[in-house]
Amino acid sequence: MSAEILIVDDDTAHRRMLEAVLTGEGYAVAHAADGMAAVEAVSERFYDLILMDIRMSRMDGISALHRVKGISPAIPVIMMTAYADVDTAVEALKSGAFDYLTKPLDIEELKILVGKAMRFRRLEEENHLLRERLDTRFDFANIVGGSPPMKRLFETISLVAPSDATVLIAGESGTGKELIANAIHQNSPRKERPFIKVNCAALPEPLLESELFGHEKGAFTGAIQKKQGRFRRAHTGSIFLDEIAETAPSTQVKLLRVLQEQAFEPLGSSETVKVDIRVIAATNRDMAEEIQSGRFREDLFYRLNVVALTLPPLRERREDILPLAEHFLRRYAEKNRRLIQRFTPKGADLLMRHPWPGNVRELENAVERAVILCRGDAIAPEDLPEAVRSSTGGETAPEPAFAPGLSLKAMEKQMILRTLEETAGNRTRAAEILGISRRTLQNKLKEYGINP
Repeated sequence: MSAEILIVDDDTAHRRMLEAVLTGEGYAVAHAADGMAAVEAVSERFYDLILMDIRMSRMDGISALHRVKGISPAIPVIMMTAYADVDTAVEALKSGAFDYLTKPLDIEELKILVGKAMRFRRLEEENHLLRERLDTRFDFANIVGGSPPMKRLFETISLVAPSDATVLIAGESGTGKELIANAIHQNSPRKERPFIKVNCAALPEPLLESELFGHEKGAFTGAIQKKQGRFRRAHTGSIFLDEIAETAPSTQVKLLRVLQEQAFEPLGSSETVKVDIRVIAATNRDMAEEIQSGRFREDLFYRLNVVALTLPPLRERREDILPLAEHFLRRYAEKNRRLIQRFTPKGADLLMRHPWPGNVRELENAVERAVILCRGDAIAPEDLPEAVRSSTGGETAPEPAFAPGLSLKAMEKQMILRTLEETAGNRTRAAEILGISRRTLQNKLKEYGINP
């Protein structure tokens, strides 16, 4: 689509001349006969550039410039004046004009300045979009992940969050589906509005329906007063339905109606409640299998699955294990007022070797436990849960032999680091065992990127 320029001038012949020049350059052109008409035009649609005379009837160019900038600050405006008046030009620039031209116009100068203004406009737009995407893409509080699968997930979230699309998040238990739902809501236009969470697996069916849709007094035994449901509380915001596959068929029917019509009836009421809600759902089940078995409605699945996000298990993004562990270490060391700053090499190695069937939740619990039990300033193997230690043979397992094909330099590094581990970081003792001077050891550690 061609860029559109609004020409504002009370001289009809001058407007026609400018139109001929600019259409010849490939631009679309619109007209306004004075400042008031320009303000009305800008109120109704967006223009890529405005060429505006200063001296006009009804409303002069400077006054119109103020009004236009109040409506759409991003539109570049080039002022035109028959008077080479420096004071007028300065006033126009101070009021937000992109530049000015003096009449009679130099056509080549006009073309150059219009091209410059268009390039400026495109750059401004690109920078705005980039800032918007960066803000959305990286403002994911409490989500740690630099692995390729997580980068791809963040990229998708950055595109999905600003929309109102329904999202279904799939992933094993403990992978952080609720954190992803939070990120979507917090990076959406609804972020200042309510974000209501419901764990569908935590409530028996009658209570779940009441929690979601509310009920009238006397709707069922124990309903001693009217209750507002979570869908109504989430009005204008978002609702997160965790473990959506655990809902019963009767609840699924009502959920389908909410998604289709944004409406529902509270239990025991004939009143239809209309709501404006974004739905984010999550499941750890294989939904194809749930549909095939008849446990989950296929039509509801398609309504929920407008945008599908799959959160990879921790074993498939091993690059994130240590960054996550360090993140939890900082959190729980501060919470428990402990001066623990790191993992020992063996402790870190055990974390990397463990398969983490419980995913991020299991890792977080392991680190929290280790922080509480740790007696030094670094978390060692003995501080970690038995499941983590035993997954690789733990402390009683023999040290692995040097791998065939390992270079001498790599073997030397492995031996030095292993000896330091055995001496609990005592470099003087490690140097004695290795038969080298402490200075040589310091130089080797510096070579490995370890502070001497």
